[in-house]
Amino acid sequence: MTGWKETPATAQLILADGTILKGTGIGATGHAVGEVCFNTAMTGYQEVLTDPSYAGQIITFTFPHIGNVGTNPQDMETVNLAADSGVRGCILKADITGASNYRALEQLDTWLKARNIVGICGVDTRALTAHIRENGMPNGVIAHAPDAQFDNDVLKAELDAFPGLVGMDLAKEVTTAQTYKWNETVWKWGEGFGEQNEPRFHIVAMDFGAKRNILRCLASMDAKVTIVPATASAEEILAHKPDGLFLSNGPGDPAATAEYAVPTIRALARSGLPMFGICLGHQLLALALGATTSKMHQGHHGANHPVKDLTTGKVEITSMNHGFAVDGESLPEGVSETHISLFDQSNAGLKVDNAPIFSVQYHPEASPGPHDAHYLFTRFINLVREQKGMEQLPEYVAPGAAAE
Repeated sequence: MTGWKETPATAQLILADGTILKGTGIGATGHAVGEVCFNTAMTGYQEVLTDPSYAGQIITFTFPHIGNVGTNPQDMETVNLAADSGVRGCILKADITGASNYRALEQLDTWLKARNIVGICGVDTRALTAHIRENGMPNGVIAHAPDAQFDNDVLKAELDAFPGLVGMDLAKEVTTAQTYKWNETVWKWGEGFGEQNEPRFHIVAMDFGAKRNILRCLASMDAKVTIVPATASAEEILAHKPDGLFLSNGPGDPAATAEYAVPTIRALARSGLPMFGICLGHQLLALALGATTSKMHQGHHGANHPVKDLTTGKVEITSMNHGFAVDGESLPEGVSETHISLFDQSNAGLKVDNAPIFSVQYHPEASPGPHDAHYLFTRFINLVREQKGMEQLPEYVAPGAAAE
């Protein structure tokens, strides 16, 4: 075609094995280094991009149309709206189109710029996902330059210097700096978010990278929630006189975070109080009980992961986001495996046989994701109610529907 000129690539992704993928830059300009993973969720991209569990990672979205419902403040999952959740970048197949949703207040590209997240679109994400499935999650560097000028020697040097997530404690980067209270409850159609102004219980949550909707689910179970930093001591936590203890999700290698968190969790476990952990909190609890964790090949990232509850025989579809896992065969005597992934039979839950302590690997708050696992918040609060001599709630009661 006469006069046709190829548009230069304004973004690129370089993987540790030397693979270079080119496309169109979106979001912030500059570059960032991280571990490249893929997420299979079809909805909830804003919740994914603001999940602190993704700190240190570059997210490949397998669903091709990302950005078409825009963004809004209500769908943020980082507790501190002004803070960086830690995600290093995002990779999309299709260009971002104009937002088409009544809740949209800002275009995704503008939102990415404001959050300083580097992005690339026009990438064959199916091929990249297949590459990750075959070879594991690689380290990579993502770069966006509007003038299409890249110094690949500098980019590759930074990539080579990135140590990877094994041995990396990222919880300290995303945890709260100070203790605070939480009373916002789950969103309801036509009402928005509510407030828990008449709590009957007090839950203290250790923040390793907590998500807003997890805290809402706890508050919706008639609880006042106090959030403490990941480095809080057992003495500081118990001084709040809680009725129950919660260990949040979070990023990084659990073995690294365990250096300061495990002694605290062990002391809390001896308190006799009900304890519930998810994601990184599950892994840290397992380490505190004497089990081991290991790096996964491709991890579990998505909102469609089938899990079997071995205590009931039921299968639930769950939201997952983790690159490390508890080694199920390492669970010590007195600790039972309660849930397994039906994708690869990896451990997805545990409980202490003679204590009110349990945890799961996935994200039962469902933001984003299905609500199948909301029963776990009821299971947790029932342990609190049992200690207080109160009537048990049926496990199908969802957060926001708690009743005497």
